[in-house]
Amino acid sequence: MKPKACESCHRVSIGEHHPKQPVWRRGIGLIFVYLPILTWPFVILSAYSVYLHLYLIGARNVKKYSDFLPKRESHRYDLKSQITMDGSFKASFAQSKLYWILNCTWYCPMSVGLFEWHAYLVQVVENWWCPFTHDRKNNTYAEASIDQSFWHIYPSDRAKLHPEDLNNPIFNEEAAKTEE
Repeated sequence: MKPKACESCHRVSIGEHHPKQPVWRRGIGLIFVYLPILTWPFVILSAYSVYLHLYLIGARNVKKYSDFLPKRESHRYDLKSQITMDGSFKASFAQSKLYWILNCTWYCPMSVGLFEWHAYLVQVVENWWCPFTHDRKNNTYAEASIDQSFWHIYPSDRAKLHPEDLNNPIFNEEAAKTEE
């Protein structure tokens, strides 16, 4: 029997603790949500340099940043229908439709997409240069599968690979075809 979606996943406990936090502490915490904006130029530069690296060594069909962003029409709310929080503090951002639209339609998806794209690119690089299985690679690197690794393209180097690395479908397209 297949487990339900979150039976086997780890859950962070936040909802039960949030209301118990003092307002000043939650306000300071909110600042730290937006500080990563300061890192965006560096993450973007890093991601595009990895993308360029992959292109220059011959990679094609590499996913683009836009592949990691949700389609606009998939968002449930627009400015007219956006829900807001009720509260006694009138200056709270949580009572502004514009805040939630900017936050949930732009900031969060763009941030998550950027970091997911960067992680994907780094996984492609690792699958290319280091096709050596470790305990996390088979579960989390499959989205970054490649046709063959650097070690698979030359017969003399293929012969050196451990059989599990040689026949891993994440970095050997031939092995993936035999699994089908």
